[in-house]
Parts: sequence; C-alpha cells; structure tokens
Amino acid sequence: MCGYLLLLCQLCVYQTSARARPTEPANPQVYRNQASGFCYTILYGWVDRTKEMGEGPEGADGGKPHSRVLLAVFERPPQAQSSELNSAVIIASEPVTAYQGLKTAADYFGPLAEVTSAHGLNMQGEPYDVVISNRHLARGDFSKQVAKTTIYQSTLVLLDKGSVLSFTFIAENPERVSNLIENLQFGACRKS
Repeated sequence: MCGYLLLLCQLCVYQTSARARPTEPANPQVYRNQASGFCYTILYGWVDRTKEMGEGPEGADGGKPHSRVLLAVFERPPQAQSSELNSAVIIASEPVTAYQGLKTAADYFGPLAEVTSAHGLNMQGEPYDVVISNRHLARGDFSKQVAKTTIYQSTLVLLDKGSVLSFTFIAENPERVSNLIENLQFGACRKS
C-alpha cells in the first residue's frame, strides 16, 4: 500500500511554482471517521478522488482485512494543466499484520522510506513524535527536487485498533504542509 500511495501521489503532484494561498477554508467540508475518532476539514474547492484511487471490489479478499484509501483530496483535478504543484491529502488504513514486526507507529517508516526513496523522495531525519488533539502520532518528513522546485511530503502515522492509519500531506513548502496538517483533528471536531 505504501508504494501504491506514493506512486499515486507522484502522478498527481509533478508541477512547479508556489503562490500564497488562503489558510482558512471559505466553506469547508468535513470528512469524519467515527471508527477511529478523527476528522479532516477539506479546503473549499478541493477535488475528492477517494473512489477513483482506492476502493477495490468488495469481498475480493475473502473477508481478510485489507488496505483502504479513506480520503484522497487534491487542490485541483489531476488532469488540470498547471505549472504549480497539485497539493494533496491522502488518508489510508492498512492492517498492522501487513507489516511483519510492526510494533510502533515509528516502525512504519522503515518500509515507507524504502518505497519513497525508490521514487526519489528522501526522508529528512528520523520519525518523531507529534501531538494532535492529545493523540500521539509518529511523523516523517520527505522531500524531492523536481526541476527548480522541491516537493514536500509529511506522513503522520497512528496505530489504531489493529490498523495503521497514515495521513500524508503533499505541498510546495513546509509551511503549506503544516497548514494542511492543521485541518486534522481527533475527538470532537469543529463544526463546519
């Protein structure tokens, strides 16, 4: 699944220059995941590509736990012509059993770093602990130079009820990535 998400993100974000963008949504939509107790506020005008990116045929795995894309939103449609990076937020769930020896959220960055480096994204240091709404998550930051710009990716990971939840944010600079992360909440979510 790590490879699938990375390849998908690579295909959708190969554009260049940065520009200032509003950090507050004008009319937000909120994705809520009650089972894991989190929500994500989607910026106004962003394109939801969750169905196109992820859901396999029902029952194809014989009832075994499987990887799922829970949310995939992009600043604009992937086919739109632009010279700017197409920022993205991808939230996925995978069974912990898919990764032998996975005991902590930080352990997930071993296989993730292998996949990302194969696609030119380099991990910047070791994973570290972040707190969002009193929940501890592991965070890893990645970057890739493309022409005259740099793609920045941050992935947050949480182990929850036998699943690995990964929250991946891609943007043209670290500040924009941080702004996207601010829309993630655990517990009671802001009213839209």
